[in-house]
Amino acid sequence: MQEEGPDSRAGLAQAAAIWDRRKWLALVLFAAPCAAFLSLVSTLPNLYSSTATVLVEQQQIPEGYVKSSVTGEADARLHMIREKILNRSHLKELIERFNLYPDLRKRADEESVVERMRKDITLELKELQRQVFGRDGTFGFKVSYRGRDPETVARVANTLAGEYVEENVKMRTRQASDTTLLLKKQLDEIKARHDEQERRIAQFQQRHMGELPDQIHVNLSTLSRLNQDLALNSEHQMRLIERRERLSKQLFDITAGGAGAAPHPESLAYQLEKLRTELTALRTRASHKHPDVQRLQGEIAAIEKALAEMAADAKLDPAQAAALLASPDDIRQALRESDRDLKNLKVEEQRLRQELIAYQRRVERSPQHAQEFQQLERDFKMTRDLYLSLLQRYEDALLAESMERARHDAEMRIIDPAMPSASPAAPNRTRLYLIGLALSLAIAAGGVMLAEYRDRSFHDVDELRAFTKVPILVRIPLIETKAERRKKAVWAGLRAAVSLVSLAAIVGAFQYLGAENEQLVWMLSEKPAPSAPR
Repeated sequence: MQEEGPDSRAGLAQAAAIWDRRKWLALVLFAAPCAAFLSLVSTLPNLYSSTATVLVEQQQIPEGYVKSSVTGEADARLHMIREKILNRSHLKELIERFNLYPDLRKRADEESVVERMRKDITLELKELQRQVFGRDGTFGFKVSYRGRDPETVARVANTLAGEYVEENVKMRTRQASDTTLLLKKQLDEIKARHDEQERRIAQFQQRHMGELPDQIHVNLSTLSRLNQDLALNSEHQMRLIERRERLSKQLFDITAGGAGAAPHPESLAYQLEKLRTELTALRTRASHKHPDVQRLQGEIAAIEKALAEMAADAKLDPAQAAALLASPDDIRQALRESDRDLKNLKVEEQRLRQELIAYQRRVERSPQHAQEFQQLERDFKMTRDLYLSLLQRYEDALLAESMERARHDAEMRIIDPAMPSASPAAPNRTRLYLIGLALSLAIAAGGVMLAEYRDRSFHDVDELRAFTKVPILVRIPLIETKAERRKKAVWAGLRAAVSLVSLAAIVGAFQYLGAENEQLVWMLSEKPAPSAPR
């Protein structure tokens, strides 16, 4: 401490000597910026800011029940709304409605005024809650506006917040309606395509009836049945031909007039035929109760019984037994019936063969139509699935649209309207005054230090002794005459007058600069003017 004492005293003495030499320079360098800054701050206009808080709530109904047709996150939708609200025509309408920036509108063009209001509007997103899974939860944002009149500022901020809410409702409703219309248009197109493909399949099925792939098993079964029917028909024809041959032979044996052609007079067949002839002749003369008629009927019955027993002993089939008992007329009738049945069987055989050829053609053509039909059916199923999917989405969109219309402003609402501010948001004059004083002191100190640095003269003997080793013999003080002192005083007065005039000019200039300069207020504020998010 004892060693630092002389140095400290020397430093104080040197500082006092510098102040004595440069006090007027220091006073001028301090007074000029201080007066300028203080006059500038004192004339700056008061700016007020008001903020409205809007709450955004996401869909509360689970999407498993009702899926919203409004796509996109809320912050992206807010950006779109912001771009619409901040467009030139809308801001111009607000400026005229609330008579904003009257002074600026007198000296600047319309585009500059609109850009100025665009800068004065701030949108600040503020997250309040976020769900863990998937979609965002509830969050809010703030709409702020700054201006000169606190009442007007609050009304403008509330108007902007209300327009955000209104535009959000319009946008969601319009998006839901557009989604419904788009789905309806797509649904109509798919429905028309579905109907056309259904009509083409029906025409294909009608045109190739019986030749479709799913009918091949039926066709094969029908072919098998037709083959069986054809074989049975052939068998029946063979039997009829054999029977006709037997009947023809028997008729020939009965009616032939050649030797050995007629039956033996003692044969039962001959006796039976003779009795039948007599019975026929007798019936023309007597009734059925006549004794001779009854006698002949009894004899005929006895002979028929004997022939039947003979046929049974000979193991003849029923047709042969019937032929044995038949008369020539019966045999001829049986031949005619056999011819008729044989003709019917031949017609049936022709029909069966035609059907057989037709079904064989169907079976052969089925593979040819299978690929075409499968392509038609695949396209039809794909279109049907797409139609059902679009139909479900369309019904969901209708429900979502009705939900959007019913909700109105439930998703976005103002929870904290803007209120007129009691104190200005800018400028912070106390802070600016302190900054001005600090800068003025720094300028004065810097100016004095620069002047001392550029001054190469010696101010006392000690400085000269420190500069050279030559011994100093004598020190002569400055001798001034009265004229010189008078001249010095005049120059001092002139410098003081010039300094005062300059100081007054600086004060006036900075007062003019600060008056109505809102942009300068935000530049000098503690927090820079907020900019809207991009």
